[in-house]
Amino acid sequence: MAAINISMAMFATPLLILISLAIIHNAESDQMVITTTVLSGSSESIVESPLPQKIDCDGACEARCEKSSRPRLCKRACGTCCERCDCVPPGTSGNYDACPCYANMTTHGGRHKCP
Repeated sequence: MAAINISMAMFATPLLILISLAIIHNAESDQMVITTTVLSGSSESIVESPLPQKIDCDGACEARCEKSSRPRLCKRACGTCCERCDCVPPGTSGNYDACPCYANMTTHGGRHKCP
């Protein structure tokens, strides 16, 4: 009988933690943070990180494509990449290390999709 109580306590503790986190999240909904509970062995840690900000793809692609010889084509390709990756490298060319998703996107022919 004692073994059943111990096993029920092991499952009830994480459930109570999740319920309390949900209550805290609802009480502090104006702060907009993501709360993650990490369980490893016998220890627990709570990690909070702010929600990522949505990038203004039109403005970022406008700046990226301002010196392009084909600005409409550049903006269309950049907009597609920005929507998928939620980032655009700074400057009018290069700087792909700032946005690896943007840099790794390719066309069917294996060329860079994103300007």
